[in-house]
Amino acid sequence: MKKLMLFYLLLSFTLIYAQDSENDFDAIVKNERKSALKRMSFVTNPNTENYDIVYHRLRLKVDPSVQYIDGEVTTKYIAKQNLNSVTFDLANELVVSSVKQRNATLTFTRSGNNELIINLPLQQNENVLDSVSITYSGMPPTSGFGSFITSQHNSTPVLWTLSEPFGALEWWPCKQDLNDKVDSIDVFITAPSSYVSVSNGVEQSQKNNTDGTKTTRFHHGYPIPAYLIAIAVTNYSIYTQQAGKVPNQFPIVNYLYPEALNANLTNLDQTPLLIDFFESIVTPYPFRKEKYGHAQFGWGGGMEHTTVSFMVSFGRSLIAHELAHQWFGDKVTCGSWNDIWLNEGFATYLASLSIEHFDGEAAFISDKSNMINSITAVNYGSVYLTNDEATDVNRIFSSRLSYQKGAMVLNMLRLKLGTTNFYQALKNYLNDPDLAYGYAKTPDLKRHLEAVSGINLTEFFNDWVYNQGYPSYSISSKNLAPGKAEITINQTQSHPSVSFFEMNVPIRIIGANGEQKDVILDHKTNGQVFVVDVPFTVTEVQFDPKKELISRNNTANLKTGSFDLKNDITLYPNPAMNQLTLSLPQGITINKTTIYNNLGQKVMESTSETNWDISSLATGVYYFNTITNLGMQQLSFIKN
Repeated sequence: MKKLMLFYLLLSFTLIYAQDSENDFDAIVKNERKSALKRMSFVTNPNTENYDIVYHRLRLKVDPSVQYIDGEVTTKYIAKQNLNSVTFDLANELVVSSVKQRNATLTFTRSGNNELIINLPLQQNENVLDSVSITYSGMPPTSGFGSFITSQHNSTPVLWTLSEPFGALEWWPCKQDLNDKVDSIDVFITAPSSYVSVSNGVEQSQKNNTDGTKTTRFHHGYPIPAYLIAIAVTNYSIYTQQAGKVPNQFPIVNYLYPEALNANLTNLDQTPLLIDFFESIVTPYPFRKEKYGHAQFGWGGGMEHTTVSFMVSFGRSLIAHELAHQWFGDKVTCGSWNDIWLNEGFATYLASLSIEHFDGEAAFISDKSNMINSITAVNYGSVYLTNDEATDVNRIFSSRLSYQKGAMVLNMLRLKLGTTNFYQALKNYLNDPDLAYGYAKTPDLKRHLEAVSGINLTEFFNDWVYNQGYPSYSISSKNLAPGKAEITINQTQSHPSVSFFEMNVPIRIIGANGEQKDVILDHKTNGQVFVVDVPFTVTEVQFDPKKELISRNNTANLKTGSFDLKNDITLYPNPAMNQLTLSLPQGITINKTTIYNNLGQKVMESTSETNWDISSLATGVYYFNTITNLGMQQLSFIKN
């Protein structure tokens, strides 16, 4: 998503193209961010919550050389309660000339708060479908977020829109929230006939008018939120590709500036390969009955408008990121700005997975390492936004938290659940009839991950999603008896909101002759001891060699000396009255235990047990002899 400070618009076309050579994630996110230097003045309008939108027909007349729009928007909607008026979001700068309902002219007022309030002639009852047509015109505002832009490329005028998060109202009357997708839209764009027009969905027709203009109609038949509806107009060259597998093939329609097309053909040819990869790990492309494609525009980065991503350039990382949004962001859209990581974290992670798929594991590890370094450069910050943070564009689109930490949290979930369970849960999430082509929040994802894996993820989400910071691990290990090694894990936390990060910790064990064994240890308590089978003498241990975890300032060392069971096996409570328990490091098993009284008489014997009822024993001192898989240990305890 697409957030960049306004001064980037002043960059020359040459500089914008130079950014394409910066094929790293930080550059992409920097160019995507539509930043603001102040907090957002607009949030979801409570006055629009009493109806659901079913359909929009947008008839728009524009000229890329002029910052102006003439429009007529017809909206079908269903009342959620009895209505005497209906409110739309619309910038104060746009002038409404008429509102009609079935050819009857309606009265309306403007609140001065970017609202259009339409007075209904009769009460519209709950669950009743009706429609209104709004005719308006004016110069869309150019300050602040700049959602309707006229500019130039190679001395040719170009127009594009970019409405995320709250900019659609700057160029058309809409309901701008994150809980009501429009079932379908038709977009009619009238522009000078020398230009090519672009919008969501499939182009239906072109009509040459008698005044030197051309009207191009697009239809999009999937649910879509207001901020993903977009138009662009200039002298585009069109390059069409084919994607998908029979019988689910669909076109990729690319609209590029003529001066940029030939230089980007090789880059564009990555798109069908990326679609194939994403379809193989999650679900078929969500809008395959229509199209996918790109439209070049002059803002930094890209914007995942449904079925047509607007792009400044065409490096593979940016193509992958915006394409991934068609699943995570467009098909299933975050249900609030608090949950923006469900859009941006997934898009970032799928782009990273494409590095693994096309470039190999080493490149994938390097990409994850870069993300980890960025995330942990500051010791605080959560993936999930507070309500206050969710009104700040800079925080919503934080590259460190919403993008990178969100992506690495998904990577850790993949590690925790296993790749098969992880991808199955994502498929179920995307196909959930309550979420597909609708909205999701963080608990919805958690529910699907738990259902597939059978793992309770409450602690994980509390630690890694809702709270802040990261752990620093201290790993120590030593050789035990032949074929055994002991590994002890401790951690500290960077932020007080988390007292302990429960996580599967990857460790690589290395021998003198280059032998390697990778283990994943379920770290649940500080100082936890693990005994692992190792068919060689350990000379080195490495923490997280494949960069699976968010962490920083980690240490790993090998202890010398022989193993002493006495330091690792304990009896408690001691003294004891009724129950006696033997505490063992993970990996040590009991073969036989014998308990003797002070006279040397055997009073109790067991095999694999680690808990004993000693209530029948007389008071006094007892001797405890246990034989383990690592040798024999003698202990004593007092019976009260």
